[in-house]
Amino acid sequence: MDQPRDNVFFLGLGGMGMAPLALYLNEAGCCVRGCDDHWREPVRRLLERQGIAAAACGELPADTSRVVYSSAVAPEHPIMLAARARGLGTLRRGEMLAEALQGRRLIAVVGSHGKTTTTALLIHALRAAGLDAGYLLGALFADPETPPARHTEEPWVAAEIDESDGTIDNFSPEITVAVNFDWDHADHYRTQEELEATFINLFRRTRQLVLFPQWDVRLRRLAETAGTPFRTFGPEGDYSVRASSDDGARQRLALNGVFPKQVLEVPLGGEFNAANAAAALAAMHSAFGEIPAEPFGAFRGVSRRQDVLLRQPNLTVYADYAHHPAEIAAFLRSLRAQASGRLLVVFQPHRYTRTKQFAAELAEALGAADRVFLLPVYAASESPLAEGTTAAILAAVPAGLEKFSSHKSFDGLATTLLTALAEHSGAATLAFVGAGDIDEHADAFVRRLTDESSTPNTTVIKKENTLDWFDVLRPRLHSETLAHRNEPLADKTTLGVGGPALYYAEPADAEDLARLLGAAKAVGVPVFCLGRGSNLIVADSGYSGLVIRLSHQNWKKLHLETAGRVYAGAGVRLKELCGFAARHGLAGLEFLEGIPGSVGGSLRMNAGAMGGWIFDVIEQVEYLTADGETRRSPRNEFHPGYRQCPELLNAIAIGAVFRSPAGGPPEEIRRRMETFASKRKESQPRERSAGCLFKNPPGGHAGKLIDGLGLKGRRVGAVEVSNIHANFIINHGGGTATDALALARQVRGEVQARCGIVLEPEVLLLGAKWEEVLG
Repeated sequence: MDQPRDNVFFLGLGGMGMAPLALYLNEAGCCVRGCDDHWREPVRRLLERQGIAAAACGELPADTSRVVYSSAVAPEHPIMLAARARGLGTLRRGEMLAEALQGRRLIAVVGSHGKTTTTALLIHALRAAGLDAGYLLGALFADPETPPARHTEEPWVAAEIDESDGTIDNFSPEITVAVNFDWDHADHYRTQEELEATFINLFRRTRQLVLFPQWDVRLRRLAETAGTPFRTFGPEGDYSVRASSDDGARQRLALNGVFPKQVLEVPLGGEFNAANAAAALAAMHSAFGEIPAEPFGAFRGVSRRQDVLLRQPNLTVYADYAHHPAEIAAFLRSLRAQASGRLLVVFQPHRYTRTKQFAAELAEALGAADRVFLLPVYAASESPLAEGTTAAILAAVPAGLEKFSSHKSFDGLATTLLTALAEHSGAATLAFVGAGDIDEHADAFVRRLTDESSTPNTTVIKKENTLDWFDVLRPRLHSETLAHRNEPLADKTTLGVGGPALYYAEPADAEDLARLLGAAKAVGVPVFCLGRGSNLIVADSGYSGLVIRLSHQNWKKLHLETAGRVYAGAGVRLKELCGFAARHGLAGLEFLEGIPGSVGGSLRMNAGAMGGWIFDVIEQVEYLTADGETRRSPRNEFHPGYRQCPELLNAIAIGAVFRSPAGGPPEEIRRRMETFASKRKESQPRERSAGCLFKNPPGGHAGKLIDGLGLKGRRVGAVEVSNIHANFIINHGGGTATDALALARQVRGEVQARCGIVLEPEVLLLGAKWEEVLG
């Protein structure tokens, strides 16, 4: 930026396009502040953690130099009036973004739908390869440890570029990735030809290459008209990507053509996600000439894209941002492929102009569901159109088709949904679909399901008399500390199963951590500290205690101490620690690279891999005792054993000093890390798992015993004994803890009956007891 201390005020700062841009400018050196009249709490917390003041809209600060505003903001908003009265410059989000990216080599991801997931996959692949590129995502990553924007001094930046308001005309990318083309945004583009002209001009301004799906004849015509060099991606594309073994939750992709020949996995199901992954990989290879061995290995998705809000034996609840007919149809096809039983959809149309334009197409796409519940249109700053209401969709429904119904508000619809779920005893999938505030309604409905013991097909955590302690404590906690009841845990574990935690907190600092531990101890509430959720199964009934997760940035400190020593906070990922050590020429930590955990959880479990254990490289551990006292103790005061450390059983590790046994060139250290990664890839499954299920018995290996009995492929529900490593059970998507525990019981029973060996669980079980489960 030419003006590193530009005082920029964001009006509508909480928007999903605005917040990442604010983060990017903040890292670039600008002074960024802003306001929003309708804050989403996760966004506000994210901004404040990065030092960006986020408040309700009031006065425009006196030292503001420019105002950036969201397209959802009305021109007569008081902040806009104040800015114009002072003669300040006002810019739309896209205009500010284009200015911020001037002089950069931009990978622009464009299209009517799918660009957010494509951009997220591209960002994840860049990070997996260790490339220091900047990026901006128009959403939040599902993994809270991955920020939605990053500024670096490197020339390359990846960003999704929105065409809705015409600001796309300000961009001149190095590479343009067009994921699809559908006429949309009729409020700005009155005809399809107008939108086509916009894409042709964007392609002409693209300096290096245009990428698009091999099957999209319209994009091919536009690219040929523009005259810019282009390549295609897809099964028959220049960048050949063929999908196989799609189980609805993940799929394998075979790369060929311009790509180096390889096979990799993406933890997303469906044809549309295979296309998104192909687009991301083609963009990365076009820019950098390389593809990492596991570009998507730890990818957890994007918020509001196929979010699983609740998973119980007979009910799964999703939320998705889809609002265009094509993406709605693709999402519902994906749900049909993943689950049996009835499919119920709650749809909130987005914008009157879009509803008017696509009423018939929306009715057709939604018709794939068994029941459709329509909410009023989310205006997104538009004035009402008589032809663009929910009634237009109903009018397009074929006569006699009674599965559609219209509802004036969600309050009344909630009871109707409960009744619809109770009408049938079989499995059901409920999807909340739309780009407005329907996700908030979805969250509220899930909370109601988990609160009402009479709700069918759900597991309920009953609230005890100790509830008041949490209400009393919350106002005393730091504003950045997250504290919730009935927090879903499944997506916070690597196996992806289980129910909610009765109490859940992400403390912002040691003081709040001590407060939480002290209060829970005082009322007799048990506490569990959750890391990245590996080596753990959560019971479907959930956990009737307090779950602590050290995911705030304050727990992710990573820096050099004295020579050959590194301090890492409890929230630092082991993979990140290894990369940091390698960059500084510190050898001996490479074996930790493949452990899918954080420092804190790995210390508690004395995690190990490739013949090494984490305590082999520990010099000091910093921890909080059950009494709230912070200590830093030397390694010789700990007595770690196989998958446990007694001194940390009733304490919480908050950081550690790692000692490098030797130095070495970073390239050699990275080569050893890659060797370990290759061995792990060959010997361990890439599907969702909790790691090794059973401890190795004395003088033997649990995996060999299970394999020798021919139990690979044994399956209960969607959970299966891995065909790669028999001591792993994997979740193909839709599995439950009940499935996992039943499979563990079967495997253990057969090994005991046929080999006379009793296998002991290595994975922790939260919310139940192994001795009761295994019998």
